[in-house]
Amino acid sequence: MTRALRVAFVTGAAPDKWASRWRERSRTPLELTMVEEHEQRGLLDDRRADMVIARLPIDDTDLHVVRLYEEQPVAVVSSEHPAAAYDELPVTDLSSEQFVLGPPAGVTPAVDQLDFPPMTPREAVEVAASGSGVVVLPMSVARLHQRRDVAHVVLTDLPARQVALVWRRDRDDDDTQAFVGVVKGRTARSSR
Repeated sequence: MTRALRVAFVTGAAPDKWASRWRERSRTPLELTMVEEHEQRGLLDDRRADMVIARLPIDDTDLHVVRLYEEQPVAVVSSEHPAAAYDELPVTDLSSEQFVLGPPAGVTPAVDQLDFPPMTPREAVEVAASGSGVVVLPMSVARLHQRRDVAHVVLTDLPARQVALVWRRDRDDDDTQAFVGVVKGRTARSSR
């Protein structure tokens, strides 16, 4: 039996389109595993995944990196929060808020921050729903944890997050390159 190609994907990424194309073109089984952002590099280092659809930045030492797309950062707020009335605003308008997962890089809050315990994005959205703070997440993760009692607002002055396909340089075989081709939109008949 052929060894499966193991592809992990970070929470919020949607590999369905690529997995479907892979299954149409290849006899090699494909195993998909969803992982949290903090786990993505470790899976490659421990060889528990052959490739990862990862959210950058990631330590790319000894890795191939193919950038796929960008994600907009959003603030998740209680539906009762004044920011919920807007589609987009600068993060500087939220500088007097409590950032549940910590302030975004480059943002200096105008108020002392509470010492929130470590939590998952789902738990942080629950805190935001209670009105106790705001959560800055990539839009795909905010949508994944969407609830009726929260809203997400695009943050116009934060850089977009990159999503990329990454894999170890020493794991560059035919299946790996075939999956890269699928992700990059190559047809079954095109070559690298």
